[in-house]
Amino acid sequence: MTLAIDLVVLAGAAFITATLIVLLHPLLQRYALARPNARSSHRVPTPQGGGIAVMAGAIVVVAAVALLEPQTVTEAWRLAVVFTAAVGLAIVGVTDDIRPLEAWPRLVLQALAVAIVVAALPPALRVVPILPWWIERALMTLALVWLVNLVNFMDGIDWITVAEVVPVTAALALFGWNGALPADATLTALALCGAMLGFAPFNRPVAKLFLGDVGSLPTGLLLGWLLILLAEHRLAAAVLLPLYYLADATITLLRRLFRGERITQAHRSHYYQQAIDGGMSVHAVVGRIFAVNLALAALAAATLGASWELQILAVIGGIALVAALLASLSRAKVR
Repeated sequence: MTLAIDLVVLAGAAFITATLIVLLHPLLQRYALARPNARSSHRVPTPQGGGIAVMAGAIVVVAAVALLEPQTVTEAWRLAVVFTAAVGLAIVGVTDDIRPLEAWPRLVLQALAVAIVVAALPPALRVVPILPWWIERALMTLALVWLVNLVNFMDGIDWITVAEVVPVTAALALFGWNGALPADATLTALALCGAMLGFAPFNRPVAKLFLGDVGSLPTGLLLGWLLILLAEHRLAAAVLLPLYYLADATITLLRRLFRGERITQAHRSHYYQQAIDGGMSVHAVVGRIFAVNLALAALAAATLGASWELQILAVIGGIALVAALLASLSRAKVR
């Protein structure tokens, strides 16, 4: 794709998303209010479901480019399968936003969508070739199910998903322009970045609209698919980009398991939630997360074409950055 088309994709996805949000807002205000609960950071009922516009904005732009510039999409059927699975997860999400589903049926439906995406991966794609093919695919499936859920879990304060998704997708698009991703994946990353930018003004603190499960679940699926494609030849970069979300959500889950808590129950144990409860402002929390994500993207970029020694050093540096961030968020609780 040319730079002009890239800019059109970015701006087009943002424009479509913002326009749809304006049109849908009265309907969401009426039927999809998120009422405060044990997990919430908001104090008044707020409409959710902005993810409908985000997914629509990204999918419409990708489909338009695929039709007008067919050379951009080398295997259209694989991309269609991925977006079909994302739409399926969006339907699960919007159902859950309106009338909450039980945890296990929701997990089964998520696993089904993930299995479809993994089955659509090129058979020759390998991330860890020393593993038997079927074990690697099983691990990919488990990892992608976790990523779908952790993006949903982490979407707990205004702008946090924007602060995560925009740097990650922007980095993925940049890497794709340098040959690290297929053209259709690069297009998808750029469209998702634009759609999230279109959503951002409505979610700025204090948010007038939330993403909802309808947005967080398919966003996690698309991010996971993109990261798997990146990991085929750029494993260190694929680990670094989502490292903050992975660390916060995974450590929180393990701590709750060790304490014997019900992991399906709403909670406020994430590090970013501890910081908010400790008195840190939403802007301060999200600003730190965004800054660290930019640094992780820079480290990921530094691993492209680097020796394995430098890649290991970059990953260690990323772990140190995330550990420092988690420590700063955790300390806010005891001030």
